[in-house]
Amino acid sequence: MTEIYCITDYKGVFGSRFDAEPYRSGLDKNLLVELFKKNGFSPIFIRPCDISFINQFWKDKIVLYTSSEEYNLYYKTFIEDIVFGLKEAGAILLPDALFLRANNNKVFMEIIEQVKLPKELHNLPAKYFGTFNEIKNAIKANEITFPCVLKSAAGAKSRGVVLANNEKELLQNAKKITKTFRLKVFVKELIRMRLHKGYLHESAYQGKLIIQPFVKGLQNDWKVLIYENKYFILKRSVRVNDFRASGSGLNYKSGGESEFPIQMLSYLREFYLSLDVPNLSIDFGFDGTKGYVFEYQALHYGTYTQQKSKDYYEYENGEWRLKQNDLKLEEVFVYSIVEYLKRKNLLLGQ
Repeated sequence: MTEIYCITDYKGVFGSRFDAEPYRSGLDKNLLVELFKKNGFSPIFIRPCDISFINQFWKDKIVLYTSSEEYNLYYKTFIEDIVFGLKEAGAILLPDALFLRANNNKVFMEIIEQVKLPKELHNLPAKYFGTFNEIKNAIKANEITFPCVLKSAAGAKSRGVVLANNEKELLQNAKKITKTFRLKVFVKELIRMRLHKGYLHESAYQGKLIIQPFVKGLQNDWKVLIYENKYFILKRSVRVNDFRASGSGLNYKSGGESEFPIQMLSYLREFYLSLDVPNLSIDFGFDGTKGYVFEYQALHYGTYTQQKSKDYYEYENGEWRLKQNDLKLEEVFVYSIVEYLKRKNLLLGQ
């Protein structure tokens, strides 16, 4: 059997599952072992701290990995260190380490889109900033169009997402999002300014964020989970007197009842294939003419959509077919990994 290494977090948790038992325990590892073995693979779960780079062991090894959303993303950065080390050691990472950096990081998410996507797929370009002063400079240079949407780099379920209709609202909200003030640092900076003429003090507003164009008139968006050729869809209505649908819990409709514009499935397929990942989560909007990808994640995303959908769309022989959903989350996850490896010819020599 071909070995697949699965990197967990420090608790031994791998992946995410919204109804995991116990809470936040991730995918069912016993079921993953069973399903992978049926497909000729032997999964080996390993914690990040147990990985060594002293020899050439990791070259051409297939490696899956998890992320972490624990406080301040401290442990996520540790997983990143290990995963980028594996990339340098020649491991076959699914997905590429870039998508771990983009997980809970909307700034890097936007950068990946700009690098990987053709222009016709990247039709909601965002600007990214690392300090409040950079935003003020962009306003002075007339580089921001109103209304616009501010998004803190980290956050889910619309946390840190704000609409700004004008310059005043933009500055007020950007200052809140970017604030990193610490009294001890502030005092040290005052001393440095007095001791060193012309010294430019450190900014107390270094929370990174992106600013996206606002798409007017949307009453809902859709969460779309893609596992190779299987597309699970959930319609989410916007909040009352708000523009955000993520986390609203309002009027959820899934699959064939989601009122999804079927013609846009091909657009999402091209988006998915361009990113070159085994599976993908997308927040998608449609204004009646154009489709917009607001956000995406290639790992450690919410799985409610797949688990609660009665049916799903499958791309088969050039056509989209609606099929009954009797698949477990772990089944579609393993399916996406196995099919991706086959499609990319990554099993040669294994």
